[in-house]
Amino acid sequence: MAKKIIQVPMDEHLIDTLNVSSKKRGQARAEFIRLACQQYIKQVEYEQMDEVYRKGYERLPEEPLLAESQTALAGQVLNEESW
Repeated sequence: MAKKIIQVPMDEHLIDTLNVSSKKRGQARAEFIRLACQQYIKQVEYEQMDEVYRKGYERLPEEPLLAESQTALAGQVLNEESW
């Protein structure tokens, strides 16, 4: 995939930190920034999914009796597994 060059304003302290961190890892600063951006995007997506799940459980909370029966059933099934 073709890469585009972008300009991102940063303060000197952040640039110095990026330089030190990327050098310690033996990576180019640009690669270090790309990986950091990818990781941050994954984190944001995870947080969004977590929020969707949370809202879903608030809308349709789990019935205590159902949860207890599922736990008991899981305990029976898992005990029969040969781990």
